[in-house]
Amino acid sequence: MASIKKILCAVDFSDMSKKVADYAATLARALEGEVVVLYVAPSLSQYVGFHVPPASIETFVGEIVSGAEKTMEVFIQENFESVSAQGIVKTGYAAEEILEVAEKEEVDLIVMGTHGRKGIDRILFGSVAEKVVKGAKMPVLTVRP
Repeated sequence: MASIKKILCAVDFSDMSKKVADYAATLARALEGEVVVLYVAPSLSQYVGFHVPPASIETFVGEIVSGAEKTMEVFIQENFESVSAQGIVKTGYAAEEILEVAEKEEVDLIVMGTHGRKGIDRILFGSVAEKVVKGAKMPVLTVRP
């Protein structure tokens, strides 16, 4: 029988993140499990060479991560009451980081939202959820907006 004791909840702190957190928290409570909440700050390294000094980019990303860590603390307090939850803030490409953290933390389930992009937006931006579903070694629960 499948055992779900550790859940990775991937969020972007949008309004949709509260809905995703609700699913993760509900499952964790019902299954007496724990939650790892992950936020991935975008990597801006691709902008080095666009007449933006690398030090400026590093400083900006550092400020994003610092703000995200504070936001994460509040997010966990507001959305994971009576659930064992820890927060992780990473920098990089969302799908890659989600898969890496899922493996490293040995989670049993990934819970994440979809943005429901269609048409040209999906072609241009791809789908983080789709990449995670295709690359994950564990089940992925996606929550539509």
